[in-house]
Amino acid sequence: MADVRLGIIMHGVTGRMGMNQHLIRSVLAIRDQGGVVLSNGDRAVPDIIIVGRDADKIERLAKKHGVERWTTDLDAALANPDDKIFFDAASTQLRAGLLKKAMDAGKAVYCEKPTAEKLEVALELARYAKEKGVCNGVVHDKLSLPGLMKLKALRDNGFFGEILSVRAEFGYWVFEGDWQAAQRPSWNYRKQDGGGMILDMLCHWRYVLDNVIAPVKAVSCLGATHIPKRWDEKGQPYEATADDAAYATFELEGGIIAQINSSWCTRVRRDDLVTFHVDGTLGSAVAGLHTCRTQSRVNTPKPVWNPDEPQTMDFMNDWVEVPDNMHYDNGFKVQWEDYIRHVLEGGPWEYDLLAGARGVQLAELGLKSWEERRWLDVPVLEV
Repeated sequence: MADVRLGIIMHGVTGRMGMNQHLIRSVLAIRDQGGVVLSNGDRAVPDIIIVGRDADKIERLAKKHGVERWTTDLDAALANPDDKIFFDAASTQLRAGLLKKAMDAGKAVYCEKPTAEKLEVALELARYAKEKGVCNGVVHDKLSLPGLMKLKALRDNGFFGEILSVRAEFGYWVFEGDWQAAQRPSWNYRKQDGGGMILDMLCHWRYVLDNVIAPVKAVSCLGATHIPKRWDEKGQPYEATADDAAYATFELEGGIIAQINSSWCTRVRRDDLVTFHVDGTLGSAVAGLHTCRTQSRVNTPKPVWNPDEPQTMDFMNDWVEVPDNMHYDNGFKVQWEDYIRHVLEGGPWEYDLLAGARGVQLAELGLKSWEERRWLDVPVLEV
């Protein structure tokens, strides 16, 4: 058993998601735990180089977290044969070009989603990776959330019987930025900069529904820009040109109907920032980020509609929580570990650039459905 150095080029990790979830809570956490254990007992220990445009910012980030290498020269970083993986969490609009450049340099590539704004670009990326023969991956982090892992286990063990429907609520109030700073970056609300709820979240809902419930077959979607004016990080007002909410209905394999509301303009009164309610003939479940509660057929109460009297039944108390029978690590970190094993020893990996293109496909169809105000089928994608 030995420590094996693994050089990782990390681009776009000065932003909220790239820094917190990928750099700090995933790759640095893997480094600090002594690496990823491989099948032969060796440990793959990340040796990171941070790449970005702002030298002062990335130098301070590197020093703060004990990262010895940083640069503003991406071409030089890609030219180093000792670094094996290139990761990108920067702008969606630049992603395709960056990934192709990394693949040309012989790097395995891993990135945030969406992989592109347009399906044709996302598919071309998947084809390019196949032609180059490089390992490639796209973050599917929500599949490793404890709540959704419990929900999938219920499905796999037949708890629901025949699944009938799914209802999901996602989002929270993102402040406009005038009297309280916004919790999300301003580009999220500018269409010209790659922002928009449909492009952002339908990529997630594609892999969640496909993997946890059943494959998506058709979509009907309505977007909205509820708040047309916001204030940016410098306190300057700007026009919000992107959709800040999406109301989508999906037809899944087997006739299952899924409804998902996604909004940055809603105030939360539910168990979590996202909840998935699944109803089946034998039971139902409601999952959040971490918890999952069930109600089986034999434990289902029998309410009677009577609007003339106050409700006496405590419906929230009629559910049983699924226990934590295993340790749940950070979802982003779990997928980083799986991807590293895939790159170094060919371990199992399903979340490639073609899987990423499926998310872009659903987002594109969602936008088209909104524009044309109609249902659209979701064709099978291949490269």
